[in-house]
Amino acid sequence: MAEKAETTLKIENLLLRFYTYEGVVEALDGVNLEIRPGEILGLVGETGCGKSVTSLSVMQLVPNPGVIEGGKLLYNLNGQMVDLAKQKDDFLRRIRGDEISMVFQEPRVYLNPVYSVEYQIGEVLLQHRKNELIKNALEEVKTNHAKKLEAKIKKIEEKIEKLKVKGEKENKAKIEELRRKIEKLKGEHPQSFTIKIYEKMLRNPDARSIRILSRIPVVNRFRKWLKLAVRKEVVNILKGMQIADPERVIDMYPHELSGGMAQRVMIAMALVCNPTLLICDEPTTNLDVTVQAQILELIRALRERFKSSILYITHDLGVVAQLCERVTVMYAGNVVESADVNSLFREPLHPYTKALLESIPRPGHELRSIPGTVPSLISPPRGCRFHTRCQYAMPICENQKPSFIEVKKDHYVACHLYGGYSK
Repeated sequence: MAEKAETTLKIENLLLRFYTYEGVVEALDGVNLEIRPGEILGLVGETGCGKSVTSLSVMQLVPNPGVIEGGKLLYNLNGQMVDLAKQKDDFLRRIRGDEISMVFQEPRVYLNPVYSVEYQIGEVLLQHRKNELIKNALEEVKTNHAKKLEAKIKKIEEKIEKLKVKGEKENKAKIEELRRKIEKLKGEHPQSFTIKIYEKMLRNPDARSIRILSRIPVVNRFRKWLKLAVRKEVVNILKGMQIADPERVIDMYPHELSGGMAQRVMIAMALVCNPTLLICDEPTTNLDVTVQAQILELIRALRERFKSSILYITHDLGVVAQLCERVTVMYAGNVVESADVNSLFREPLHPYTKALLESIPRPGHELRSIPGTVPSLISPPRGCRFHTRCQYAMPICENQKPSFIEVKKDHYVACHLYGGYSK
Protein backbone atom coordinates (compact mmCIF):
# COMPACT_ATOMS: atom_id res chain seq x y z
CA MET A 1 0.00 0.00 0.00
CA ALA A 2 1.18 3.53 -0.71
CA GLU A 3 2.49 5.54 2.23
CA LYS A 4 -0.02 8.13 3.47
CA ALA A 5 0.92 11.50 4.87
CA GLU A 6 -1.67 11.12 7.61
CA THR A 7 -2.30 7.68 9.07
CA THR A 8 -3.60 6.70 12.49
CA LEU A 9 -2.52 3.06 12.26
CA LYS A 10 -0.62 1.15 9.61
CA ILE A 11 -0.01 -2.60 9.78
CA GLU A 12 2.74 -3.88 7.50
CA ASN A 13 3.32 -7.58 6.71
CA LEU A 14 2.17 -8.78 10.14
CA LEU A 15 3.09 -12.41 10.85
CA LEU A 16 1.59 -14.19 13.86
CA ARG A 17 1.89 -17.83 14.87
CA PHE A 18 0.36 -19.96 17.62
CA TYR A 19 2.62 -22.81 18.75
CA THR A 20 0.23 -25.53 19.88
CA TYR A 21 0.52 -29.27 20.60
CA GLU A 22 -1.28 -30.00 17.34
CA GLY A 23 1.13 -27.88 15.32
CA VAL A 24 1.98 -24.30 14.34
CA VAL A 25 -1.13 -22.23 13.56
CA GLU A 26 -0.26 -19.64 10.91
CA ALA A 27 -2.91 -17.21 12.12
CA LEU A 28 -1.71 -14.10 10.25
CA ASP A 29 0.41 -14.36 7.14
CA GLY A 30 1.59 -10.91 6.05
CA VAL A 31 -1.41 -8.74 6.93
CA ASN A 32 -1.46 -5.18 5.53
CA LEU A 33 -4.02 -2.70 6.85
CA GLU A 34 -4.34 1.07 7.19
CA ILE A 35 -6.66 3.30 9.23
CA ARG A 36 -6.84 7.02 8.49
CA PRO A 37 -7.71 9.84 10.91
CA GLY A 38 -11.40 10.13 11.72
CA GLU A 39 -12.59 7.28 9.49
CA ILE A 40 -14.50 4.07 10.23
CA LEU A 41 -12.77 1.09 8.62
CA GLY A 42 -14.70 -2.18 8.41
CA LEU A 43 -12.75 -5.43 8.75
CA VAL A 44 -14.80 -8.35 7.41
CA GLY A 45 -14.45 -12.05 6.73
CA GLU A 46 -15.65 -15.47 7.81
CA THR A 47 -15.22 -16.74 11.36
CA GLY A 48 -11.60 -17.77 11.96
CA CYS A 49 -10.08 -15.57 9.25
CA GLY A 50 -7.97 -13.54 11.72
CA LYS A 51 -10.04 -10.41 12.35
CA SER A 52 -10.04 -10.53 16.16
CA VAL A 53 -6.43 -11.67 16.48
CA THR A 54 -5.40 -8.72 14.28
CA SER A 55 -7.06 -6.33 16.73
CA LEU A 56 -5.46 -8.10 19.70
CA SER A 57 -2.09 -7.74 17.98
CA VAL A 58 -2.60 -3.96 17.79
CA MET A 59 -3.37 -3.90 21.52
CA GLN A 60 -0.45 -6.31 22.18
CA LEU A 61 -2.86 -8.62 24.00
CA VAL A 62 -2.33 -11.79 21.95
CA PRO A 63 -2.77 -14.73 24.36
CA ASN A 64 -0.18 -17.45 24.80
CA PRO A 65 1.05 -19.38 22.86
CA GLY A 66 0.71 -16.64 20.22
CA VAL A 67 3.88 -14.94 18.98
CA ILE A 68 4.27 -11.98 16.60
CA GLU A 69 7.14 -13.09 14.38
CA GLY A 70 7.37 -10.24 11.92
CA GLY A 71 5.93 -7.06 10.50
CA LYS A 72 5.21 -3.62 11.92
CA LEU A 73 2.34 -2.08 13.91
CA LEU A 74 2.88 1.61 13.24
CA TYR A 75 0.78 3.95 15.37
CA ASN A 76 0.74 7.73 14.97
CA LEU A 77 1.58 9.07 18.43
CA ASN A 78 1.74 12.89 18.41
CA GLY A 79 2.89 12.94 14.79
CA GLN A 80 5.54 10.20 15.22
CA MET A 81 4.99 6.68 13.89
CA VAL A 82 5.71 4.27 16.76
CA ASP A 83 6.03 0.51 16.22
CA LEU A 84 3.81 -0.99 18.95
CA ALA A 85 5.34 -4.43 18.41
CA LYS A 86 8.69 -3.15 19.79
CA GLN A 87 7.38 -1.28 22.85
CA LYS A 88 7.74 -2.36 26.47
CA ASP A 89 4.86 -3.16 28.82
CA ASP A 90 5.00 0.16 30.70
CA PHE A 91 4.59 2.11 27.46
CA LEU A 92 1.77 -0.16 26.27
CA ARG A 93 -0.11 0.21 29.57
CA ARG A 94 -0.08 3.99 29.10
CA ILE A 95 -1.36 3.62 25.53
CA ARG A 96 -4.13 1.09 26.20
CA GLY A 97 -7.37 2.70 27.29
CA ASP A 98 -5.98 6.16 26.60
CA GLU A 99 -4.69 6.41 23.01
CA ILE A 100 -6.14 3.07 21.84
CA SER A 101 -9.27 1.45 23.30
CA MET A 102 -11.19 -1.71 22.46
CA VAL A 103 -14.84 -2.75 22.75
CA PHE A 104 -14.98 -6.53 23.02
CA GLN A 105 -17.55 -8.86 21.51
CA GLU A 106 -19.14 -10.14 24.73
CA PRO A 107 -19.33 -7.46 27.46
CA ARG A 108 -20.32 -9.85 30.24
CA VAL A 109 -17.04 -11.71 29.79
CA TYR A 110 -14.95 -8.56 30.20
CA LEU A 111 -16.97 -6.71 32.86
CA ASN A 112 -15.95 -7.85 36.36
CA PRO A 113 -19.08 -9.23 38.09
CA VAL A 114 -18.00 -8.14 41.59
CA TYR A 115 -17.47 -4.44 40.83
CA SER A 116 -20.03 -1.72 40.10
CA VAL A 117 -20.23 0.29 36.89
CA GLU A 118 -18.79 3.31 38.73
CA TYR A 119 -15.76 1.37 39.96
CA GLN A 120 -14.93 -0.17 36.57
CA ILE A 121 -15.19 3.04 34.54
CA GLY A 122 -13.62 5.06 37.37
CA GLU A 123 -10.62 2.72 37.39
CA VAL A 124 -9.87 3.68 33.77
CA LEU A 125 -10.22 7.37 34.66
CA LEU A 126 -7.83 7.11 37.61
CA GLN A 127 -5.32 5.18 35.50
CA HIS A 128 -5.11 7.73 32.66
CA ARG A 129 -6.69 11.01 33.84
CA LYS A 130 -5.71 11.14 37.51
CA ASN A 131 -4.05 14.57 37.38
CA GLU A 132 -7.09 16.08 35.66
CA LEU A 133 -9.40 14.55 38.27
CA ILE A 134 -7.22 15.83 41.12
CA LYS A 135 -7.37 19.33 39.61
CA ASN A 136 -11.16 19.09 39.39
CA ALA A 137 -11.35 17.84 42.98
CA LEU A 138 -9.03 20.66 44.13
CA GLU A 139 -11.26 23.25 42.47
CA GLU A 140 -14.27 21.74 44.24
CA VAL A 141 -12.37 21.88 47.56
CA LYS A 142 -11.43 25.53 47.01
CA THR A 143 -15.01 26.44 46.08
CA ASN A 144 -16.42 24.58 49.07
CA HIS A 145 -13.82 26.15 51.37
CA ALA A 146 -14.66 29.65 50.08
CA LYS A 147 -18.39 29.05 50.61
CA LYS A 148 -17.80 27.97 54.21
CA LEU A 149 -15.68 31.07 54.88
CA GLU A 150 -18.36 33.29 53.36
CA ALA A 151 -20.99 31.65 55.58
CA LYS A 152 -18.82 32.19 58.69
CA ILE A 153 -18.18 35.84 57.79
CA LYS A 154 -21.89 36.41 57.17
CA LYS A 155 -22.80 35.04 60.61
CA ILE A 156 -20.20 37.29 62.29
CA GLU A 157 -21.48 40.33 60.37
CA GLU A 158 -25.01 39.51 61.56
CA LYS A 159 -23.72 39.41 65.17
CA ILE A 160 -22.07 42.82 64.66
CA GLU A 161 -25.36 44.29 63.38
CA LYS A 162 -27.22 42.93 66.43
CA LEU A 163 -24.61 44.43 68.77
CA LYS A 164 -24.93 47.78 66.99
CA VAL A 165 -28.69 47.72 67.57
CA LYS A 166 -28.17 47.06 71.30
CA GLY A 167 -25.69 49.92 71.51
CA GLU A 168 -22.52 50.46 69.50
CA LYS A 169 -20.67 52.32 72.28
CA GLU A 170 -21.51 49.75 74.95
CA ASN A 171 -20.38 46.85 72.70
CA LYS A 172 -17.44 48.59 71.00
CA ALA A 173 -14.85 46.07 72.29
CA LYS A 174 -16.88 43.04 71.16
CA ILE A 175 -17.52 44.63 67.74
CA GLU A 176 -13.81 45.31 67.24
CA GLU A 177 -12.96 41.74 68.22
CA LEU A 178 -15.49 40.37 65.71
CA ARG A 179 -14.14 42.65 62.95
CA ARG A 180 -10.61 41.38 63.59
CA LYS A 181 -11.98 37.84 63.30
CA ILE A 182 -13.52 38.73 59.91
CA GLU A 183 -10.18 40.11 58.66
CA LYS A 184 -8.46 36.95 59.79
CA LEU A 185 -11.01 34.76 57.96
CA LYS A 186 -10.71 36.83 54.77
CA GLY A 187 -6.98 36.13 54.71
CA GLU A 188 -7.40 32.44 55.43
CA HIS A 189 -8.44 31.21 51.98
CA PRO A 190 -5.19 31.85 50.06
CA GLN A 191 -3.06 31.03 53.10
CA SER A 192 -5.08 28.01 54.23
CA PHE A 193 -3.03 25.07 55.44
CA THR A 194 -5.71 22.81 53.95
CA ILE A 195 -5.35 24.33 50.48
CA LYS A 196 -1.54 24.13 50.66
CA ILE A 197 -1.72 20.41 51.39
CA TYR A 198 -4.07 19.85 48.43
CA GLU A 199 -1.81 21.85 46.12
CA LYS A 200 1.17 19.79 47.23
CA MET A 201 -0.76 16.67 46.28
CA LEU A 202 -1.55 18.23 42.91
CA ARG A 203 2.14 18.87 42.21
CA ASN A 204 3.01 15.28 43.08
CA PRO A 205 -0.14 13.16 42.85
CA ASP A 206 1.48 9.73 42.88
CA ALA A 207 0.38 7.05 45.32
CA ARG A 208 3.49 7.36 47.51
CA SER A 209 3.03 11.10 48.18
CA ILE A 210 -0.64 10.55 49.04
CA ARG A 211 0.34 7.79 51.48
CA ILE A 212 2.84 10.11 53.20
CA LEU A 213 0.35 12.96 53.34
CA SER A 214 -2.40 10.60 54.52
CA ARG A 215 -1.06 11.01 58.07
CA ILE A 216 -2.66 14.44 57.91
CA PRO A 217 -6.46 14.12 58.39
CA VAL A 218 -7.19 16.64 55.62
CA VAL A 219 -6.13 14.10 52.95
CA ASN A 220 -8.93 11.77 53.94
CA ARG A 221 -11.37 14.59 53.24
CA PHE A 222 -9.67 15.13 49.87
CA ARG A 223 -10.26 11.50 48.96
CA LYS A 224 -13.96 12.16 49.37
CA TRP A 225 -13.76 15.06 46.90
CA LEU A 226 -11.69 12.97 44.47
CA LYS A 227 -14.30 10.21 44.60
CA LEU A 228 -17.03 12.77 43.89
CA ALA A 229 -15.04 14.10 40.91
CA VAL A 230 -14.71 10.56 39.52
CA ARG A 231 -18.42 9.89 40.02
CA LYS A 232 -19.32 13.12 38.21
CA GLU A 233 -17.17 12.15 35.20
CA VAL A 234 -18.66 8.63 35.08
CA VAL A 235 -22.21 10.02 35.15
CA ASN A 236 -21.33 12.40 32.30
CA ILE A 237 -19.91 9.65 30.10
CA LEU A 238 -22.95 7.43 30.76
CA LYS A 239 -25.19 10.31 29.68
CA GLY A 240 -23.12 10.49 26.51
CA MET A 241 -23.88 6.80 25.92
CA GLN A 242 -27.61 7.71 25.96
CA ILE A 243 -28.19 5.61 29.10
CA ALA A 244 -31.40 6.56 30.88
CA ASP A 245 -31.07 7.41 34.59
CA PRO A 246 -27.24 7.20 34.77
CA GLU A 247 -27.30 8.12 38.50
CA ARG A 248 -28.99 4.77 39.12
CA VAL A 249 -27.05 2.71 36.57
CA ILE A 250 -23.70 3.87 38.00
CA ASP A 251 -24.32 1.82 41.16
CA MET A 252 -25.43 -1.32 39.32
CA TYR A 253 -23.43 -4.52 38.74
CA PRO A 254 -22.98 -6.32 35.38
CA HIS A 255 -25.57 -9.01 36.17
CA GLU A 256 -28.19 -6.26 36.64
CA LEU A 257 -27.63 -4.83 33.14
CA SER A 258 -29.39 -5.82 29.93
CA GLY A 259 -27.26 -6.86 26.92
CA GLY A 260 -27.56 -3.45 25.26
CA MET A 261 -26.87 -1.64 28.54
CA ALA A 262 -23.77 -3.78 29.23
CA GLN A 263 -22.47 -3.02 25.73
CA ARG A 264 -23.00 0.72 26.29
CA VAL A 265 -21.03 0.47 29.54
CA MET A 266 -18.20 -1.27 27.65
CA ILE A 267 -18.23 1.52 25.05
CA ALA A 268 -18.20 4.09 27.88
CA MET A 269 -15.09 2.42 29.37
CA ALA A 270 -13.41 2.53 25.96
CA LEU A 271 -14.26 6.18 25.26
CA VAL A 272 -13.86 7.72 28.71
CA CYS A 273 -10.34 8.95 27.85
CA ASN A 274 -11.22 10.16 24.31
CA PRO A 275 -8.98 7.64 22.46
CA THR A 276 -7.51 8.39 19.04
CA LEU A 277 -8.24 4.82 17.86
CA LEU A 278 -11.27 2.75 18.90
CA ILE A 279 -11.41 -0.96 18.02
CA CYS A 280 -14.89 -2.52 18.02
CA ASP A 281 -14.79 -6.32 17.85
CA GLU A 282 -18.30 -7.34 16.70
CA PRO A 283 -20.00 -5.29 19.44
CA THR A 284 -23.54 -6.02 18.21
CA THR A 285 -23.29 -9.77 17.50
CA ASN A 286 -25.47 -10.97 20.41
CA LEU A 287 -27.96 -8.09 20.38
CA ASP A 288 -31.40 -7.94 18.77
CA VAL A 289 -31.79 -5.81 15.65
CA THR A 290 -33.38 -2.85 17.48
CA VAL A 291 -30.57 -2.56 20.03
CA GLN A 292 -28.02 -3.23 17.27
CA ALA A 293 -29.32 -0.23 15.32
CA GLN A 294 -29.08 1.92 18.46
CA ILE A 295 -25.48 0.85 19.12
CA LEU A 296 -24.46 1.54 15.51
CA GLU A 297 -26.05 4.99 15.65
CA LEU A 298 -24.28 5.60 18.95
CA ILE A 299 -20.88 4.63 17.48
CA ARG A 300 -21.44 6.96 14.53
CA ALA A 301 -22.42 9.84 16.83
CA LEU A 302 -19.45 9.22 19.12
CA ARG A 303 -17.06 9.27 16.15
CA GLU A 304 -18.37 12.74 15.32
CA ARG A 305 -18.06 13.84 18.95
CA PHE A 306 -14.58 12.47 19.77
CA LYS A 307 -13.09 12.56 16.23
CA SER A 308 -11.69 9.06 16.78
CA SER A 309 -10.65 6.59 14.09
CA ILE A 310 -12.63 3.35 14.37
CA LEU A 311 -11.72 -0.20 13.34
CA TYR A 312 -15.06 -2.03 13.18
CA ILE A 313 -14.73 -5.83 13.04
CA THR A 314 -17.73 -7.76 11.76
CA HIS A 315 -18.87 -10.54 9.44
CA ASP A 316 -22.04 -8.60 8.56
CA LEU A 317 -21.63 -6.77 5.25
CA GLY A 318 -24.94 -4.98 5.85
CA VAL A 319 -23.44 -3.29 8.91
CA VAL A 320 -20.36 -2.35 6.88
CA ALA A 321 -22.50 -0.73 4.18
CA GLN A 322 -24.41 1.23 6.81
CA LEU A 323 -21.54 2.35 9.03
CA CYS A 324 -18.12 2.33 7.34
CA GLU A 325 -16.29 4.53 4.81
CA ARG A 326 -13.71 1.92 3.81
CA VAL A 327 -13.58 -1.85 4.14
CA THR A 328 -10.82 -4.46 4.30
CA VAL A 329 -11.62 -8.11 3.55
CA MET A 330 -9.69 -10.95 5.22
CA TYR A 331 -9.52 -14.64 4.40
CA ALA A 332 -7.55 -17.33 6.28
CA GLY A 333 -5.07 -14.90 7.84
CA ASN A 334 -4.57 -12.77 4.71
CA VAL A 335 -5.96 -9.41 3.60
CA VAL A 336 -7.37 -10.06 0.12
CA GLU A 337 -9.02 -6.72 -0.75
CA SER A 338 -9.30 -3.15 0.53
CA ALA A 339 -11.30 -0.25 -0.89
CA ASP A 340 -13.87 2.38 -0.08
CA VAL A 341 -17.30 0.92 0.63
CA ASN A 342 -18.99 2.18 -2.55
CA SER A 343 -16.25 0.78 -4.82
CA LEU A 344 -16.16 -2.58 -3.09
CA PHE A 345 -19.92 -3.13 -3.17
CA ARG A 346 -20.28 -1.79 -6.70
CA GLU A 347 -17.30 -3.61 -8.23
CA PRO A 348 -15.64 -6.24 -6.00
CA LEU A 349 -12.40 -7.54 -7.51
CA HIS A 350 -11.28 -10.54 -5.46
CA PRO A 351 -13.20 -13.80 -6.06
CA TYR A 352 -13.69 -14.22 -2.29
CA THR A 353 -15.25 -10.76 -1.95
CA LYS A 354 -17.54 -11.51 -4.90
CA ALA A 355 -18.56 -14.80 -3.28
CA LEU A 356 -19.28 -13.06 0.04
CA LEU A 357 -21.56 -10.54 -1.64
CA GLU A 358 -23.35 -13.25 -3.60
CA SER A 359 -24.05 -15.15 -0.36
CA ILE A 360 -26.12 -12.23 1.02
CA PRO A 361 -29.89 -12.85 0.66
CA ARG A 362 -31.36 -10.26 -1.75
CA PRO A 363 -34.77 -10.10 -3.44
CA GLY A 364 -34.62 -11.24 -7.05
CA HIS A 365 -31.13 -12.75 -6.71
CA GLU A 366 -30.17 -16.38 -6.36
CA LEU A 367 -28.54 -17.17 -3.02
CA ARG A 368 -25.13 -18.76 -3.56
CA SER A 369 -22.88 -20.33 -0.97
CA ILE A 370 -19.10 -20.48 -1.11
CA PRO A 371 -18.07 -24.06 -1.93
CA GLY A 372 -15.77 -25.93 0.44
CA THR A 373 -14.69 -24.90 3.94
CA VAL A 374 -12.19 -22.52 5.49
CA PRO A 375 -8.81 -24.33 5.50
CA SER A 376 -7.01 -25.32 8.68
CA LEU A 377 -4.34 -22.77 9.51
CA ILE A 378 -2.09 -25.50 10.91
CA SER A 379 -1.48 -26.67 7.34
CA PRO A 380 -2.92 -23.96 5.08
CA PRO A 381 -2.86 -24.30 1.27
CA ARG A 382 0.29 -23.10 -0.47
CA GLY A 383 0.12 -20.05 -2.69
CA CYS A 384 -3.21 -18.25 -2.51
CA ARG A 385 -5.09 -19.68 0.47
CA PHE A 386 -8.42 -19.26 -1.33
CA HIS A 387 -7.47 -21.24 -4.45
CA THR A 388 -9.07 -24.49 -3.19
CA ARG A 389 -12.48 -22.78 -3.20
CA CYS A 390 -12.00 -20.35 -6.09
CA GLN A 391 -13.74 -20.87 -9.44
CA TYR A 392 -11.06 -18.74 -11.17
CA ALA A 393 -8.06 -20.65 -9.77
CA MET A 394 -5.01 -21.01 -12.07
CA PRO A 395 -1.90 -23.21 -11.72
CA ILE A 396 0.12 -20.27 -10.36
CA CYS A 397 -2.41 -19.83 -7.53
CA GLU A 398 -1.42 -23.23 -6.08
CA ASN A 399 2.26 -22.36 -5.69
CA GLN A 400 2.74 -18.60 -5.46
CA LYS A 401 1.15 -16.16 -3.02
CA PRO A 402 -0.19 -13.03 -4.77
CA SER A 403 1.07 -9.67 -3.57
CA PHE A 404 -1.20 -6.87 -2.37
CA ILE A 405 -1.31 -4.34 -5.21
CA GLU A 406 -3.26 -1.20 -6.13
CA VAL A 407 -5.46 -2.12 -9.12
CA LYS A 408 -7.49 1.09 -9.16
CA LYS A 409 -7.13 4.34 -7.26
CA ASP A 410 -7.18 3.41 -3.56
CA HIS A 411 -8.51 -0.07 -4.41
CA TYR A 412 -6.10 -2.85 -3.43
CA VAL A 413 -6.37 -6.57 -4.08
CA ALA A 414 -4.24 -9.70 -3.66
CA CYS A 415 -5.09 -11.91 -6.66
CA HIS A 416 -3.19 -13.33 -9.64
CA LEU A 417 -6.11 -12.32 -11.90
CA TYR A 418 -4.79 -8.76 -11.65
CA GLY A 419 -1.09 -9.53 -12.07
CA GLY A 420 -0.07 -9.36 -8.41
CA TYR A 421 3.01 -11.51 -7.77
CA SER A 422 4.95 -11.85 -4.54
CA LYS A 423 8.59 -10.85 -4.60
